[in-house]
Amino acid sequence: MSPSFQTPVATPPIRAEYERELVPLDGIDPVRSLPWLARLWSMAAVRRTLILAMLAGLWQAVALWQDNELLLPSFTATLQALTEDWGSGELPAKSGRSLWVLAQGYVLGMAAALVLTSLAVSTQLGRDLLATLTSMLNPLPAIALLPLALLWFGLGQGSLLFVLVHSVLWPMALNTYAGFQAVPETLRMAGRNYGLKGLRYVLQILVPAALPAILSGLKIGWAFAWRTLIAAELVFGASSGQGGLGWYIFQNRNELYTDKVFAGLLTVIVIGLLVEVLGFHTLERLTVRRWGTQR
Repeated sequence: MSPSFQTPVATPPIRAEYERELVPLDGIDPVRSLPWLARLWSMAAVRRTLILAMLAGLWQAVALWQDNELLLPSFTATLQALTEDWGSGELPAKSGRSLWVLAQGYVLGMAAALVLTSLAVSTQLGRDLLATLTSMLNPLPAIALLPLALLWFGLGQGSLLFVLVHSVLWPMALNTYAGFQAVPETLRMAGRNYGLKGLRYVLQILVPAALPAILSGLKIGWAFAWRTLIAAELVFGASSGQGGLGWYIFQNRNELYTDKVFAGLLTVIVIGLLVEVLGFHTLERLTVRRWGTQR
């Protein structure tokens, strides 16, 4: 019988422990330590400005290649028309008139959405009412309501407000109700323990907890309302000789001032960008991002 033997087990060498002192970061900005090009690229405004510059350059190149100012004016010609009409005061007046009507319809739509969602979270009948109305009216385009708006409210601001409320109400109501449904049960129980009911319960418990969804509904409602307003003004946006941006675009199209048509469209785009960046992004930064409820 062969003698038994054991295979020696290899053990890794033990490294001596040591302590490394870390350099304190007091007074050191991690962003400033990057190269200047990386610091520049880290700014969202720079990246977005570069994208806009690329789009403007592509527009200019296509317009010069086509060489037909009637069909597609160049970017420089559009800027010249934009500067002239802003200097004359025509575009600021049209823009202010459109924004004033939009603000009224937007506020009315928000108020109606808050009433519907408050009823929906309070009663079963309110939930059924919201589900039925949104299923019926949310898929209905606001443009399809223009003939009824003309018939009921006539030519002017009343018809515009009608289609604006329709555009804002349903997407905001759906997003707000979805946000309310996602509120944790612990927060709901805390509100009930404090004796909160009705509107106080909605405003003090549900609205702060559902604010990300509410802001999303506000942004969607703003986009729907802005494009609905311009489209409606293209059809019947003038009252007593006074119209907004959509009417400005429509008039210049009839007179074949294509550069002014593009100037009006560019104004619509710029206003939309300003509201998105200066309005909603600032609101998100001051609320939900600061509170850590949204990245």
